[in-house]
Amino acid sequence: MIEYSEAPASDECEGLRGLRWLLTRLLEEVPGLRSVAVVSADGLSLLSSEPGADEEPGADAAAEAPAADAAAEGEPAAGPRGKVRGPRGAGADLATVVSGLAALTGGAAELMEAGTVKQTMVTMARGSLLVMAISDGSLLGVHTDTETDPGLVAYHMGLFVGRAGHLLTPELRARLREQAGHPSESAAEPEE
Repeated sequence: MIEYSEAPASDECEGLRGLRWLLTRLLEEVPGLRSVAVVSADGLSLLSSEPGADEEPGADAAAEAPAADAAAEGEPAAGPRGKVRGPRGAGADLATVVSGLAALTGGAAELMEAGTVKQTMVTMARGSLLVMAISDGSLLGVHTDTETDPGLVAYHMGLFVGRAGHLLTPELRARLREQAGHPSESAAEPEE
């Protein structure tokens, strides 16, 4: 069983490092993840995995050939260490889908008077999408391949959510919004 040590302390810089550390651990420990996104309560991407972002251009042309063949056949390409990776921009796309799905399931829960949505799972022909609520209203969304065990993913998502909740302070959310090119929450409010 994989044990996660506690993430680094909680000031803004340490909080950001801690959140990135948690995201990295999730990606390293769960095989078959295509992309992961942390989305704010208002639907903006705060942090996401970007498949291939850590690869150097032209690092291994021989490894790129099978990936190109797989992409031409409509299949996801295998990335480093054999992990399946999604298309570039998948983190931003995932954030959009997670936000929309959360709005839909939240509306359904309200109509059914069923309380708040804690977790959502969508199974598709070539993968799954799991969404889990983080304590502050933010969401964690994970897109997986077909071979990934949803129970294992949900377990690791639960670990992430339990640890990320205290890291996502208003200050850290504002910093992540600025880094992503979104105005801060206070800048979005009209001045009187």
